[in-house]
Amino acid sequence: MRRFNRKLFRVARSILKNDADAEDALQDAYLQAYRRIGDFRGEAQLGTWLTRIVINQALMRLRADRRDRVVVPFAHDSAGGAGAELPDEKSESPNDAAFRAEIRRLLEHHIDELPMPMRTVLVMRDIEDMSVQETADSLGIPAGTVRTRLFRARALLREMLARDTDTSTLDLFGFDGARCDRVVASVLGRVVAER
Repeated sequence: MRRFNRKLFRVARSILKNDADAEDALQDAYLQAYRRIGDFRGEAQLGTWLTRIVINQALMRLRADRRDRVVVPFAHDSAGGAGAELPDEKSESPNDAAFRAEIRRLLEHHIDELPMPMRTVLVMRDIEDMSVQETADSLGIPAGTVRTRLFRARALLREMLARDTDTSTLDLFGFDGARCDRVVASVLGRVVAER
């Protein structure tokens, strides 16, 4: 379990978009794998077999959640609720830690916005560094489909991030207000001095 926990959690999380649900799906998948270990024929790698079980568990939870959804979920607590981590004060400054956490939240948010098939492939390939073939085997799709979904997921993610940064670049190196007034006054002062 320790060998596969992170990868399998991330795959489940990519489908469910919720840490708690992903943990539950992972636990259910391990229990199912334990009960059905006799069915493992060794035709695929153990990690691929486990990934397939996790994917099935996550998809079952997703379907059940859609059927049973009655309550509107609360938005994540931006003040540092679930998923917030304390920075390692020895290795980075508080500003660097805050910046890294904000970038991570932004990436997680945009990855969660991707369509599930693309999101799952992106997590498996780029975050978990699974091979194209391992991803294809785990998802039961052709390797070409994995490549196409990854290409499209990366393009969509770049587009989303570009939208965020485009609005931010308008305020970069701001020159209005006191700075502008100071430069104008300085130039006018020099012009007057040269007369």
